[in-house]
Amino acid sequence: MSDWDFLHDMHNDGYSPEQIADAAACGYNPWEWQPLNEIELPAPHPQDPERVEIFENLVDCAKSYHTLTGRYLQIWGELGELYAEVKYGIKRHKPHTKGSDGKLGNDFVEIKTISPEKDGGKVQVKRAGNFNRLLVIKVSEKFEFEGRFIERKRLSKGEGTYARVSWSALPPTNEEPQS
Repeated sequence: MSDWDFLHDMHNDGYSPEQIADAAACGYNPWEWQPLNEIELPAPHPQDPERVEIFENLVDCAKSYHTLTGRYLQIWGELGELYAEVKYGIKRHKPHTKGSDGKLGNDFVEIKTISPEKDGGKVQVKRAGNFNRLLVIKVSEKFEFEGRFIERKRLSKGEGTYARVSWSALPPTNEEPQS
């Protein structure tokens, strides 16, 4: 294999022409170097089509219910966690597992959801939880979902049982964190 065969492999693996051109320009296999800020780079993950369909159906049902009754179904936590699975590839723990909601690579992730009903856009998370990252999912009144990550070490220090996090204080997540 020549030094440049990886470019053909990249094409076969579905990399974009821009990504291939960048790799050719630097002369390195993309898997041979470490990015400066891995958290901001997208990580490909296979999506489970059945899980995506279930998520979309649940959102459609919640929209229909709201349109009919003017009330929201109280399933925000489950929708937020299911969105995290579909969008970011988080592998959720079994139900009622204490400390975190799932794993992304080697990191334990706690997931909190901000519903359209919540004023102020804040969540609170138990300081005693076993997680490395917090993922905050915000759902708009139009049922649009957005997620933002924060590393546990960046949470406010304090003595209380809970750390509070404001949506507006979280930096936007590029796409998905590197797993």
